[in-house]
Amino acid sequence: MATIRLGFGRQNFCLLKRRSFLLLKLTAVVFAVLLFCEFLIYYLVIFQCHWPEVKTPAYGGEKENPEPVLKAIFLADTHLLGEVRGHWLDKLRREWQMERAFQTALWLLQPEVIFILGDIFDEGKWSSSQAWADDVERFQKMFRHPRHVQLKVVAGNHDIGFHYQMNMYKIKRFEKVFNPERLFSWKGINFVLVNSVALEGDGCNICSEAEAELIAISHQLNCSREEHRSTGCGDGPPLPASAPVLLQHFPLYRRSDANCSGEDAAPPDERGIPFKERYDVLSREASQKLLWWLRPRLVLSGHTHSACEVLHGAGTPELSVPSFSWRNRNNPSFIMGSITPTDYALAKCYLPFEDTVLIIYCGAAGFLVVLILVHFGLLGSPCLLGWNLLRKPKTT
Repeated sequence: MATIRLGFGRQNFCLLKRRSFLLLKLTAVVFAVLLFCEFLIYYLVIFQCHWPEVKTPAYGGEKENPEPVLKAIFLADTHLLGEVRGHWLDKLRREWQMERAFQTALWLLQPEVIFILGDIFDEGKWSSSQAWADDVERFQKMFRHPRHVQLKVVAGNHDIGFHYQMNMYKIKRFEKVFNPERLFSWKGINFVLVNSVALEGDGCNICSEAEAELIAISHQLNCSREEHRSTGCGDGPPLPASAPVLLQHFPLYRRSDANCSGEDAAPPDERGIPFKERYDVLSREASQKLLWWLRPRLVLSGHTHSACEVLHGAGTPELSVPSFSWRNRNNPSFIMGSITPTDYALAKCYLPFEDTVLIIYCGAAGFLVVLILVHFGLLGSPCLLGWNLLRKPKTT
């Protein structure tokens, strides 16, 4: 009797040991896959991005000292979900992706300034005060940054509404969180941040104020270009004598994305669809005013969620920055810029593709299923099957 009990005890011990070993293997696989897909893959992908070098030498003529280079990151259309359309799983998945991508880029690339080109939130145009406060709190957690790194933001239509939805309450609410600074100068470089939603051109109070601000900035920039300042330029410190970089949410007017190309451009069947002025892009009139008033050397915009490079007027380049979120693109990205007062160089940094992460998870799930089936004897060991195939004698 004692021998039988001892046999049962050993059998139960062996069974428990096998199950424990299976559980350990399953846990190790799950942990390894989660660690890679939710943390390490961001470092692996973003580590391959490098700051572009300014092509022309950073020396100006007979200057002894090189021009300072500003390292800037440009991203767009994060679309943090709100309480109305935001499913909790969608929020968790896509916002974790953006947080990990942003924090990893900060750590690896060490930018000096970051610009977000509008549509920070998805429901800012209609969110209640409490919902807005909750969204802002999530944004500040996701996009936290060291004090020495500056974060500049322009408003998009999802933040304050399209022209017919926009009002002073929404604008002030947005500007209370994000500095409303329209002209930002650093290291001898001028950036003009435009509320492009207000460039409707219909003479509304908000639109008139926005245009008046831009005319005043235009005057300051013109004064900075003068070798001898005229009396109309005032006594304040002059701006750097550098053509500005124009940053806004809506792109300048273009007919469509027909001439856009690249893996992150709009899908081929959508590129020929005509854009609607004041909805997809700025109007012709507003675009011409911006180019004439500000005379920018570079324009960066968002809104379309897809990449595009176009030339305006006398050759002013504009780059539409793709969305930073998996919710809008399978292959999100951001722009890295090395900028001096007289030149610039841009490079694109892709984030992990969403379908790559999903394929890894599906492959891991399939591997776990195989482990379980092999453990319970429902499937022969792949190693044993392979060994038997190798040992099988060849027939002549």
